[in-house]
Amino acid sequence: MKVLWDMLFGPNADSHTITALQMTVRAVLVFFIGLGLLRMSGKRTFGANTAFDMVVKIMLGAVLSRAVVAASPFWGTLLAGLVLVGMHRLLAWASFRSRFIAHFIKGEATVLAEHGRPNQANLNANHLTENDLLEGLRESANIGTVQQAETVRLERDGSISVVKKPE
Repeated sequence: MKVLWDMLFGPNADSHTITALQMTVRAVLVFFIGLGLLRMSGKRTFGANTAFDMVVKIMLGAVLSRAVVAASPFWGTLLAGLVLVGMHRLLAWASFRSRFIAHFIKGEATVLAEHGRPNQANLNANHLTENDLLEGLRESANIGTVQQAETVRLERDGSISVVKKPE
């Protein structure tokens, strides 16, 4: 049984000695472990595109890939992935409890236009042109001019949201 395990999984393999079969078996294992870790991290991790959530996605992928190709010890990389997910959950909980931490972790929304007038200082600070603003109006609210909007915000996740003026 141990011989079969060594042949399929390669527990002592490194990046120079791992076989294609071992990488394939590791990929299947890491896929299911990664799926479990993402379930643990919560629905928001893939539902939101805040910098906070993007960092977890990128780092988790980078860490787990090392387990597949035997670039780092298998169990150590899985533990590192678990720590990342735990840290994500802890910081999400702390953000819920503390406005200061929420601001630090998630940022704040920015008003891009109000009462039908663009806020040029906030557009400039976020490197957005009037064309970017108009694109956001069309995509988010199906309106074509800033004058049709009561408030336009650049949300924490980078999307543009619009509150239309009452008709």
